[in-house]
Amino acid sequence: MFSHIDEKNQPAMVDVSGKPETARTAHARASVRLPPEVAQAIQDGEIHTAKGPVFQTAIIAGTMAAKKTHELIPFCHPLGLDGCRITLELDNDDNVAIDCITKVEHKTGVEMEALTGAAVAALTVYDMCKALSHDMVIGNVHLVTKTGGKSDYQQPGKG
Repeated sequence: MFSHIDEKNQPAMVDVSGKPETARTAHARASVRLPPEVAQAIQDGEIHTAKGPVFQTAIIAGTMAAKKTHELIPFCHPLGLDGCRITLELDNDDNVAIDCITKVEHKTGVEMEALTGAAVAALTVYDMCKALSHDMVIGNVHLVTKTGGKSDYQQPGKG
């Protein structure tokens, strides 16, 4: 049964009132495939557009989004994150890998916060670079690992 469906088959927020607070972490990843003209502009370091520095702005936007996840996803609990770290790296295949790692001591996990942070950072890269080309592809937004709660998780094949 889905956790956000109650006994009457109606959508509902999960009641975590009886759960203990534990240390919880989540690591999510997203990617942005860049066309050659955008990748070339980034090759020599941080690209600065008329909107500002791309990677730094994406880090700030992703962090802000992670902190507001409960305002975007209907049944997410509001969390005061203890940590949120976002990194962006351009690889040799013209792909920006975006990692978001979130931490909290709480009764519920931080997977959605990590996923939201990574996704919004990717959207920000797109927004900041679209003047150069709209031929970018955001994809592969996924959970890499989570710890705490009932069980830990590690993406298969990444151990």
